[in-house]
Amino acid sequence: MITLASDFGSPYPAAMKGVLLSRADDPRLVDVAHDLPRGDPRSAAFWLRFVLPEFPPAVHLAVVDPGVGTDRAAVAVRAGDHALVGPDNGSLVPPARALAEASADAGADPEIEVFAVRTDDPRSSTFHGRDVFAPAAAAVHEAGVERMDALDSLDPVDEYESVLFSDARVETGRAVGEVLVVDDFGNAVTNVPGSFLDGHRGGSVTVRTSGGEASVPVVETFADAPAGDPLVTVGSHGYVECDVNRGRGDEAFDLAPGRSVVLSFDEEETQLLPT
Repeated sequence: MITLASDFGSPYPAAMKGVLLSRADDPRLVDVAHDLPRGDPRSAAFWLRFVLPEFPPAVHLAVVDPGVGTDRAAVAVRAGDHALVGPDNGSLVPPARALAEASADAGADPEIEVFAVRTDDPRSSTFHGRDVFAPAAAAVHEAGVERMDALDSLDPVDEYESVLFSDARVETGRAVGEVLVVDDFGNAVTNVPGSFLDGHRGGSVTVRTSGGEASVPVVETFADAPAGDPLVTVGSHGYVECDVNRGRGDEAFDLAPGRSVVLSFDEEETQLLPT
């Protein structure tokens, strides 16, 4: 199986599929998404880290490449029984670590192996998805993930780029974090762990952003708040989100990726929580 993810929209992914079908022996091709936030390796890293561990063993071709045509390297990453192929801009490492962790035996230290992809002069300086990464993904698929190190086109490397996601600062009754991504619904996903809301569902939390301060309900589901009302909940990825039921949380809270957010509970309410 080869999965494809990019910020290309249409029709560019079709060209990558054509290369894969021409160079690999009847691979099963699965589209993950081609509407990842454009030119944003950090957001790509987050979404791929969330989505790819749901797949069985596969080669993952992931291209969000604002540095296309520059001297940035092309890499292939082995992560357990998965491989990722794409630009060396940090977007592949967080999902690779998640895949390695999911593949590792209990108690084992998950490891990833990174290889530089040797390339001939690509046909285009603006479409390495077709000219560099798709051929490399096809080669890995044909050789098998376990034999990546035998490919002449791959060289092991110790230095590579990685997107880093900072941890929220969490204290009793207070968390200081930032927005990691905003999804297509307008849900603002923060780096505050969902456990911060434990024991507070059905209550309220004060949300402070650059746009102001508001006390909003802490809910289990969107429908627990009236349509159009802001809320705070835990998303399926395990992080706290600032949302609006049937609306856009990013607009209601004036949030965007990278912006700070402070969540706090009333001191009296916090003291009443069971220990």
